[in-house]
Amino acid sequence: MSEFIIRTMRPDEIALAVDWAAAEGWNPGLADAPCFAAEDPQGFFIGELEGRPAAVISCVNYGAQFSFLGFYIVRPDLRGRGYGLKIWNAAIAHARPRVIGLDGVVAQQANYRKSGFALAYANVRYGGTVTAPPASNGRIVALTDVPMALVEADDATVFPAPRPAFLRAWINTPRHIGRALLRDGRLAGWGVIRPCRTGRKIGPLVADDRASAEIILSALLASAGGGDIFLDVPAVNRDAIALAQGLGLSPVFETARMYTGVIAPLRIDRVFGVTTFELG
Repeated sequence: MSEFIIRTMRPDEIALAVDWAAAEGWNPGLADAPCFAAEDPQGFFIGELEGRPAAVISCVNYGAQFSFLGFYIVRPDLRGRGYGLKIWNAAIAHARPRVIGLDGVVAQQANYRKSGFALAYANVRYGGTVTAPPASNGRIVALTDVPMALVEADDATVFPAPRPAFLRAWINTPRHIGRALLRDGRLAGWGVIRPCRTGRKIGPLVADDRASAEIILSALLASAGGGDIFLDVPAVNRDAIALAQGLGLSPVFETARMYTGVIAPLRIDRVFGVTTFELG
């Protein structure tokens, strides 16, 4: 039997994981790979068999307390041979002793539970075709004009760990468009829209309430144009579900957000769009 070798990906190889995710129908963003590498370039793994890629996975460490697992894919012709478990164990070892989160395929929940993951809630991807509205709200500013300290502080209300390197890359990448709504010197809402293999995804979309989320969403669509869009929504946030449905979007698929332990309390009521299923 050929030796299965697991190693850390080089930065240029992360694009392979993104390509495999696209083949699975996950519709990644066109510039996801360099953004994903920004936070923890050592958190991406490849398993090789006879010198060829056989499996990929990521487990990105955010500081000393939290990690997020994604891109867990075995080449279709090699599934069921134990390679997935081997690269899974390598990723988990990279994260220890941190609490690990993931957005898993619903059908695999039982397997994730065996590895110590517990269900927190479901995330639902909504998609559809929309028409770009006119730009009209004077309170909206470019997210790149907002001090990063404000963005990072607001992100801390909805994400379990600081992720400054990732946020900077996500916001400043060409063709990623970010908009923010300021009230009394603080962020009432903000979001990013980016081009994907099919259409565009909006994420994150964070706001104090549905009305603020709608203002941000409208500004993003006005800036990026209409067409096919996708919005990943926590199923426990009813206002977020209503926002997606109000746009005429329909459920595409569902994931299970799971964690291996206790995380800091989060304002899921402020999450109207998940940043990414791959990195949280």
